[in-house]
Amino acid sequence: MNIARRPEELAEARRAVAIGTFDGVHLGHRRVIEAARAAHLRPAVVTFDPHPRVILGNRVQLLTTTRRRLELFEELGVEDVLLLRFDAALAALAPEEFAVSVLGAIGAEVVTAGDGFRFGRGRSGDLDLLERLGFDVRHVPLVENVSSSHVRRLLATGDVARAAKLLGRPAEVEGTVVLGDQRGGTLGFPTANLAVPPDLLVPALGIYAGEALGHRAAISIGTNPHYGGTERRVEAYLLDFEGDLYDERLVVQLWERLRDEAAFGSEAELVAAIENDVQRARAARRPV
Repeated sequence: MNIARRPEELAEARRAVAIGTFDGVHLGHRRVIEAARAAHLRPAVVTFDPHPRVILGNRVQLLTTTRRRLELFEELGVEDVLLLRFDAALAALAPEEFAVSVLGAIGAEVVTAGDGFRFGRGRSGDLDLLERLGFDVRHVPLVENVSSSHVRRLLATGDVARAAKLLGRPAEVEGTVVLGDQRGGTLGFPTANLAVPPDLLVPALGIYAGEALGHRAAISIGTNPHYGGTERRVEAYLLDFEGDLYDERLVVQLWERLRDEAAFGSEAELVAAIENDVQRARAARRPV
């Protein structure tokens, strides 16, 4: 997959372009991309970084990092991505200017987007405008009850199973493996401790079953209350894994929320609870 940051970096081609922010790459986003692929031209995506709402003064907890978004685009068969830096200058472009300098410049003949998509200065451009400018516009109906906002709400309550149904894939948490307190190793359950990007949404505190690197995993999102912790941490124990993951990027799937985090009466009770979590993680089923 080719990734460009300016239109002129893409080779000349007749393209079907899916356009949007696509945070989470959920089922609605996938339909927009599938509509571009179905046009039998070179499938491409035009998307933005950072999230436009951030530049417009809003705080956004992202469902996916930019890197993960790009990986998911490639899995969906996208051949080219134009990743535009969303800044004040881009936000100020008249919609007609955006259409010519971006979509026209990369050879877009077909444009697909969700109903209600707006673009250009003051969000004054819409799909009808693109049709008047000569693009073959494919309106993609919104999927009922599927939105990035809805996914965020579900994850904020720890409902990763329902979130997966909206995403069309398991919910994830991503970060870089860093050195932790190393208590897990002394208890017999060495964990990978994740430093999560500050703008990425982390699901509700609790113990989860999931997967990472092809291994079942028991994941703790919490403060280690048994040891009086106060700082939120994300730790993943990969079953049957041996190796050094320090400084590596790790994408962890969250399949099922097993229980609340808790403080126990003794370390033996803590170990017994972890052993039960591990057995449940071993038996867990991928939600989609």
